[in-house]
Amino acid sequence: MAWLITGGAGYIGGHIVAAMREAAEEVVVLDDLSSGDLDRIPGVETVIGSVGDAGLVTRLLRDRYVHGIVHVAAKKQVEESVRLPLHYYRENVDGLLVLLEAAVAAHVQSFLFSSSAAVYGAPDLDLVTEDVESRPVNPYGETKRVGERMVEAVGTATGMRFANLRYFNVAGSSRPSLADRGRSNLVPMVFEQLGLGRPPRIFGADYPTPDGTCIRDFVHVADIASAHVAAARALADGRVTALTANIGRGEGVSVREMVDLIRKVTGTRTEPWAEPVVEPRRPGDPARVVASADLVRDALGWQARHDVEAMVRSAWEGWSSRNVGSSAAPTA
Repeated sequence: MAWLITGGAGYIGGHIVAAMREAAEEVVVLDDLSSGDLDRIPGVETVIGSVGDAGLVTRLLRDRYVHGIVHVAAKKQVEESVRLPLHYYRENVDGLLVLLEAAVAAHVQSFLFSSSAAVYGAPDLDLVTEDVESRPVNPYGETKRVGERMVEAVGTATGMRFANLRYFNVAGSSRPSLADRGRSNLVPMVFEQLGLGRPPRIFGADYPTPDGTCIRDFVHVADIASAHVAAARALADGRVTALTANIGRGEGVSVREMVDLIRKVTGTRTEPWAEPVVEPRRPGDPARVVASADLVRDALGWQARHDVEAMVRSAWEGWSSRNVGSSAAPTA
């Protein structure tokens, strides 16, 4: 009996795989490697393919006696989703449809869906609770909200236990081999600019926030992974049958504050060339989104353990280990 983890060779998926294995859970990974790397998950049984391949998914669920699914695989870049909305619906919604159909046919007992704070859109609130109305402001968020509804509907119709975990802005790394290798998230984006000897970019400084830049709830990827372990175990033993919960720290940090912290960690805070430059807003970016994390604490006994500086330092360790020629250097 195993957990199937889709997208398990990716940044977040790789951390979830590691955490599940450390918790003595049997796992098998399905990943198309469009953004994943097999060297993140050495020694883990991995099938290369798409969640949209119905025949492959059906055989995998049957042959490996899968009792639960952790569905992480998805396209996730907000700006790209605005440019390519149909691509996002095809990958994120159609792929989930195929996966759920196969899961129902195979009598999979538990389904854990990696959702996003993007489902909320731009709520004008200090803390976002799960009962806030979902009003996504970009196609990525729309696909995640549709995905949640699909999972909820299947759970209601079939009795499949489910959890939708809405995570906020993910950063950090539990070890260098699992570091974020993309360039779309804020932290690695700033690392890349500093490593090239260029100023980091801030997209929009005219938002209705104290310093004019977007405010986000940054959460360590290791905490994201531990939340998945807690949810998976609660689903498997029946303590939870239906849950939709935020995964965050409940603390807001502005983009400018985050860039300043990154400059501190990389030793570039006093360098004039490393002063951030402001560029126009990116389409689909809300001004402030910060989690209320009370529900997940009450339901799963989970809470985030890492602060923002720990996220940045761990991310820098991972990034610099793969970019030895960087001109930026960490401070002691």
